Parts: sequence; structure tokens; C-alpha cells
Amino acid sequence: MKINKTVAFMTLGCKVNSYETDGLVKLFKNDGYEIVEFNDIADIYIVNTCTVTNLSSSKSRQMLRRAKRLNPESVVAAIGCYAQKEPDKLLEMDEVDIVLGNNNKMQILEIVKKYNGDNKKVILDIEKEDKVEDIMINETLHKTRAFIRIQDGCNQFCSYCIIPYVRGRIRSKKMEDIIKEIKDLRDNNYKEIVFTGIHVASYGKDFDEEVDLINVLEEANKIEGIKRLRLSSIEPTFLTEENIIRLSKIDKLANHFHLSLQSGSDTVLARMNRKYLTKDYIIVVQLLREYFDEPAITTDIIVAFPGETEEEFKETCEFVKAIKFSQVHVFKYSIREGTKAATMKNQIHGTLGSERSKTLTKLVNDYENIYKSSQINRSHFVLFEAYNEDLKVASGLTENYLKVNVSSGVNLTNEFIKVDLKTIVNGEIFGNIK
Repeated sequence: MKINKTVAFMTLGCKVNSYETDGLVKLFKNDGYEIVEFNDIADIYIVNTCTVTNLSSSKSRQMLRRAKRLNPESVVAAIGCYAQKEPDKLLEMDEVDIVLGNNNKMQILEIVKKYNGDNKKVILDIEKEDKVEDIMINETLHKTRAFIRIQDGCNQFCSYCIIPYVRGRIRSKKMEDIIKEIKDLRDNNYKEIVFTGIHVASYGKDFDEEVDLINVLEEANKIEGIKRLRLSSIEPTFLTEENIIRLSKIDKLANHFHLSLQSGSDTVLARMNRKYLTKDYIIVVQLLREYFDEPAITTDIIVAFPGETEEEFKETCEFVKAIKFSQVHVFKYSIREGTKAATMKNQIHGTLGSERSKTLTKLVNDYENIYKSSQINRSHFVLFEAYNEDLKVASGLTENYLKVNVSSGVNLTNEFIKVDLKTIVNGEIFGNIK
């Protein structure tokens, strides 16, 4: 009897990496490989690395070492952003056998098959890539929501960000391929599609014909069986009033906008090379709240950016109070070699960055709780994603990105059900099925 080889995956970083891992899982499964958990003994370990922060790079190395410890006889491959940025450092690691860059991940199956024990470096010049890597999925490791990558690359060159250097320039997937992919996922009973990319607002800018992100959403909205469409992140500069009106007419679009910010201080935004001011951002939020019913506005903020003064940090705190975000991810600035910010004067060292992170996190948590409370005694459709058999509790997400729990004697995973939100216990929302 033939014994299939086993392969395990570890994905670090963003949802684009998760999508690409899903594509690799499909590739290996179609070739007869058995997919096992990363902590299991496997013949092959593939770590889809991240390098957005120093911690991400360190975590990538840690996972590669763990893989080799689990099975010293295994083939360990490092792929993705950290592999693209610092392949030589990875090849110096005894634990790493194969290194692949960002636009040739789908070659990993053939490279693994041909691997003969010699360390190998396969890095393409990402700057010369003019099309998005050919990946199509019909299932994901996440069983209810499907993340699909509609574009890759970024032309923004924010001063703190290494991503344009490891992902290359913008490259969009053809709309007909996106629609086919969504239909395939629909046929496998996925009910929510999350549109992701490195800079999704740039979708279509590399095409000769006039097509943009909203065109894709409008076409996806017509697909029967899909219950919800969600944007993973969006630049405020894309959200003109005209575009917001168009978006408001897409009835399956989730009432949730992860609206990129990074700082609430105009002088910090300028040093970051962001393409907007705080007054522009406020106008976008006001328009979203005008055309959508109490939308969830979430964002990311970096504290302790080079030269950030106490006054600039206070401006960010005041901006958070003015916007009243429903959720904020707070990050302490991390130096990335190769970016403009890494060479800036007045780098912030010591504990000040951690102190500012704690201060801002407490503030944003207060507004997160206020938003949750505002939704009590309202009804929302919930796509259930998990079931606790011991507690008999099902949980899932609303269109405005709130986790909701309900008591249920049966597993409701992947059911799309209307729920009355009733109470908050220890920060958790509980409701009753209507």
C-alpha cells in the first residue's frame, strides 16, 4: 500500500499570506500529500514567513527551528516576505533547506519533489513581476469565511513599511478569475467572502481598461448563495463620496470598514509619507456614518514613530476620542532596515514606546466597549464559526465585526442566522436567536 508523504504549514502575518497558504494546501492535496498539523511529525514543513516587524522576522526563524526539531529528517522550506527580504540569513540557518520568494511560492511542490539534500535558493526579482501569481482556491483552512487575494503589491512607499520592497508593485487578478473563485467557494458552502490584498484600493490600476475595487464588489454581489462580502482593509483616499455611495448600494457588503490610519497627528502622518491629513480622514468617517447604519470603524495605529513628541502622541489620543473607533490595533513602531524611517533621527528607545502603547490601548478599549454597548437590543445576522460542545455555546461574527455568543443545543457552525443582542458579560456579547 502506498504511504503518502505528509506536509505541515505554518502561516505568519497577514491574510494575504493565509490565502496563499490555502492555495499551497490545495496544490499538495491534489498531488496526494496528507496535510497534518504543524506540531505533528511531518515529512515537509512549509513556513510562510512575515517580516513586517522585527518580532515577525524573529517568529519566522523560531518556527523554522521548531519544524526541524520536530523531525530532523524533514525538508523545511521558508517562503514569503522574510524569505524575500533576507534569503541569505535564512540559508545560513542549519534548519532551513529551501528558500522561496514571494512570487514563486506555487513552485514549491516541484522544488520539494526534486530536493536532493543541497541547500537551495530560488528567489525571483520581484521588481520585474508584472502579474499576480496564479493562485485559485475552492476551500480554505477557515471553514466559514473565505479570504481571497484580489491583488498583490503596493506603490505607496510609506516610510516605515518594508512591504513594497518584498511584495513588489501593484498587480491585480483578472475580475473573471475572482468571480470564478468566489463561485467555486460558494459551491463548497462558504457564505462570506473577505476581499484582501496588500493594497486593495489599488485594484485595477494596472489594467488598461477602467475597472476598480467597487466593480468587483458589484459583480460579486450578484452571486447567489453568498451572504456577505467584507473588505479586509481600505485606504481613506479611496473613499470619496461617490465611491461611498456606490458601496452603500451593495446590499451584501458588511457594515464594517477597517480604515487605515497609523497616526492621529498630521506631522507624524507627513513623516510616514501617508497621503492624507486627519481632516480628510474625519470627512471619510462622517460620510460612512451618513450612508451606512452605525458602521464599525476599525483601524491600526503606530505609536513611538521616530520623532513622535508628547504633543503629537496627545494629538493621536484626541483623534481617537473624536472618531470613537469600534476597534483599534495598537502597534509600537519597529525599525525595519531598508525603509526610510529606519534612517530618521530621533528614534524612540527605552520604555516610552511601551508606555504609549499601554495608554492608547486602554483608551481604545474604552471606545470598543462603548460601541459594543450601543449594539445591545439590536438584531444582527451572525455567521457562526465555532461551537463549544462542553458549554453548548455557538459563536460567530456580525456584519459589523462583533463576536456574538448564543446558547444552542446543536452546532450552528456555518449557519447564517439573525440574533437579538442582549447582554455583555466580561466583554463578551451574548444574544438570542430570533
